[in-house]
Amino acid sequence: MGANLARNFARHGYTVAVHNRSIGRTENLLAEHGDEGNFIKTESLSELVEALERPRRVLLMIQAGSAVDAVIEDLLPLLDEDDIIIDAGNSHFADTRRREEYVASKGFHFVGIGVSGGEEGALNGPSIMPGGSEKSYESLGPLLESIAADYNGEPCCSWIGTDGAGHFVKMVHNGIEYADMQVIGETYDVLRTAAGKEPAEQAQIFRDWNDTELSSYLIEITAEVLGHQDAKTGKPLVDVIVDAAGQKGTGRWTGISGLELGSAISAIAESVFARSLSSLGDIRTEAQQKLAPALGEVPSVGEDFVEDVRLALYASKLVSYAQGLDMLQMADSEYGWELKLDEIAALWRAGCIIRAELLDTIMKEYAGANPPANLLFAPRFTEAMATAVPALRKVVGVAAAHGIPTPVFSAALAYYDGLRRDRLPAALIQGQRDFFGAHTYKRVDEPGAFHTDWSGDRREEKMD
Repeated sequence: MGANLARNFARHGYTVAVHNRSIGRTENLLAEHGDEGNFIKTESLSELVEALERPRRVLLMIQAGSAVDAVIEDLLPLLDEDDIIIDAGNSHFADTRRREEYVASKGFHFVGIGVSGGEEGALNGPSIMPGGSEKSYESLGPLLESIAADYNGEPCCSWIGTDGAGHFVKMVHNGIEYADMQVIGETYDVLRTAAGKEPAEQAQIFRDWNDTELSSYLIEITAEVLGHQDAKTGKPLVDVIVDAAGQKGTGRWTGISGLELGSAISAIAESVFARSLSSLGDIRTEAQQKLAPALGEVPSVGEDFVEDVRLALYASKLVSYAQGLDMLQMADSEYGWELKLDEIAALWRAGCIIRAELLDTIMKEYAGANPPANLLFAPRFTEAMATAVPALRKVVGVAAAHGIPTPVFSAALAYYDGLRRDRLPAALIQGQRDFFGAHTYKRVDEPGAFHTDWSGDRREEKMD
């Protein structure tokens, strides 16, 4: 991605000084793509810094973690006041907050930017989510906006908020991406196992769905993957790919941050757990021998079941977006970023992995004077869920009867029901907590906190 971002800048008329610890990689880049623009080869950080105009903008695309800190330390003695260090990798937002404060204390700017779109997006126009100070964006913004993806004439790049806001928003983007990919996988599994739809037939189903409200990049590429035949075996490619999904940490970070913020991102978290479970190769092999289900008779499904699955997928996608946006609102309150959800949704309309027609509607819902407290409360989505949830219930039931794991479908349904239910079993949990730990509880009929003397006469006492 780093090389492709450099090429993107060069294609837009910027002179780009490039540096890599391996000079061979720099030479290969220039040999293959040097005619795309004006590049300057440098063989050291000092040479790189000398080649840049002031205020210098030094963009790092390196592995998250200690390597970023090490490069920052190497750069600081070489910089002048108001120079900008830009971390365009998938760093954890808390590290970015720490680094921004540290670099600012030295008289320089540090900007963490989320970049989504993979290698293709980096080259042809990614979705860019910059954090850092507003002052740094005055210098950096025009460059980033010029290379970002374009949606109807609008760049998919705008200032997100201070310190780690950009990387936090990118992290949540990736969490939604995890949920989206997992529920599409569950859709494929349900259609194949319960409805007998083989990959080639499903490829056409997904192509057709891409002309509906499900239209998105992930639906588009799902059709391509399912329709592809393995050249070696003649089987569908999906049947020869090992069923163990990898991850690089952003989904896991989203789950952890959701727990820390108290945000109910169950569908997102379940998608992370599903990847973890898929990678338990030896345990899964043993489980297939020891935990074989006795399913008995399972229900059959008709042709209308395909439409039920489509509606269930749409409902689950709405829930995953609702959970991600809710998490952003909670983070905004926690960190004081003043996030604008309509602008964030706008950034995701093109260039990124979760780009979808749906995001244009989401942006408009949050752009009004009275944005919804939860995405599902927006009238058009409330109506959509009312139509789709009966199908979601059916799909979850059929999947359970067939022994098909559907963690995101199930979590989406549970989240929806948890929101709409007038009474939840949390009342009993509070009673239990008060019993074993004197944690107190509140009553529905008067204010204040209360405790019952469970080990004594069980009289209730109002606590100060």
